[in-house]
Amino acid sequence: MDDELTVHTPTGSYRGAHAPRSQTGTVVLHQGIPYAAAPFGEHRFAAPALPEPADGVRDCTAPGPPAPQGELLLGAARWTPGSPLDCLVLNVWSSARAGDQAPVLVWIHGGAYLVGSASEPTYDGTRLAETGLVVVGINYRVGFEGFGHVPGRPDNRGLLDQIAALRWVREHIPAFGGDPGNVTVAGESAGAGSVAALMAMPGARGLFHRAIAHSPPGDMVHTGTARLVSERFAQTLGVPLEAEALAALPPEKILEATEEVLTRTDADGRRTRSMTCFAPVVGGPELPEAPLEAIARGEASGIDLLTGHNLHEYRLFSELGQNVGVDDEQALQRKCSRLGLGPDEVAAYREIRPELSPRDLYVHIMGDAVFGEFTLRLAETHAAAGGHAHVFRLTLESPALRGRLGACHALDLPFAFGTLESELGAFLLGGEPADTHRALSRRLMNSWHDFAATGDAGWPPVTTGATPVKIWDEADELHSHDPSPAREIWRGIDLAPK
Repeated sequence: MDDELTVHTPTGSYRGAHAPRSQTGTVVLHQGIPYAAAPFGEHRFAAPALPEPADGVRDCTAPGPPAPQGELLLGAARWTPGSPLDCLVLNVWSSARAGDQAPVLVWIHGGAYLVGSASEPTYDGTRLAETGLVVVGINYRVGFEGFGHVPGRPDNRGLLDQIAALRWVREHIPAFGGDPGNVTVAGESAGAGSVAALMAMPGARGLFHRAIAHSPPGDMVHTGTARLVSERFAQTLGVPLEAEALAALPPEKILEATEEVLTRTDADGRRTRSMTCFAPVVGGPELPEAPLEAIARGEASGIDLLTGHNLHEYRLFSELGQNVGVDDEQALQRKCSRLGLGPDEVAAYREIRPELSPRDLYVHIMGDAVFGEFTLRLAETHAAAGGHAHVFRLTLESPALRGRLGACHALDLPFAFGTLESELGAFLLGGEPADTHRALSRRLMNSWHDFAATGDAGWPPVTTGATPVKIWDEADELHSHDPSPAREIWRGIDLAPK
């Protein structure tokens, strides 16, 4: 047995393998390590329970199973009925060894709180580990299993899984060469929304020291809204909204109901599919108040924050088949009113982008509404409460679909992980990455490393008087204050959970 590949922890020993993508040959990958018990049977819809201790040396050379889920976009995990259900597992990439004190980065995948896995090729942590980080990628419960309201059971079970994984990291990561006193949580999209929620959750305090949030969505719901969604699920499933009745159903039945709940008919009779019906639930003991409220009170002021978004976030969805349902100015006004924007705000957007069609203007507004404005408020609120925050914006545009994607949602992922050749990277870059793409990826990875190691991302932080923005592109720029002309439009618009 190769002792270099075997790690001995307080609760068991794990044998890994040399990471196939390691250019230095120093990165060891351990996959499928359980950090909690399988969340089914007696643990269905419950808070995560401790796993069984490892007996002997556990083989960790293959990915663990993803959480039960459907399919969404490129690179998402594949789950089928009959797949193993012991899905609360994690992966560790490390070139450090026991006794080292390397900074730790814990990755929380995105996927609209519906899909995703730590083992997706885009999230391969090898390149980041080669910068000197110990990288941990975690699975957590998604969809109804993780975020559906079930009476008598805790809300936000997916977030509680993430906390359980962070507790595992605190106890076990020294065996992999990581420093439990220097842990950064990072995520994109729903993973970034999870990061924002963790910053506000009492149960997560002290488990991490820095946070990276790429494209965090502002989607949060109150307990009453979560219950209404679950009532629709129960009606679709033909069972009462009770834990026992729901727990008696196999996960594939829940997934079938999810597809029905997500698919609806709009006002014009067209069948459309919402991106998600789940989000962190605000109002219970797990997440008592919305992240912006908790952060404004200084609850996370000791956590350094790196956050940002892409210039054309919503084009990923509008250009890959989502029917936005905006054909004229009247429809634009109607849809924007649901975002809290009145005729004056829409007119102000029209002045900024007069050349856009009603549909394209709506897509532009949605990018700001769902991702951009929340990202900036997150950083500015944190800074105003005494926290340390850096802001970036990715403006590099994808050539895919004849350039229609622009700087879309998820374009940052292959750059941040150095996985430009992955399926997602090849699609977004239209094939083989250029040298300029590789150079940008190296700069972004180095920024992640420096921030995780020291809290300094490499450009000035937000202050109460200014929001410096780092522009990531083939040629980077630094603006001493956010140059977006839409910020003034959103001033006074409520982003509180519904």
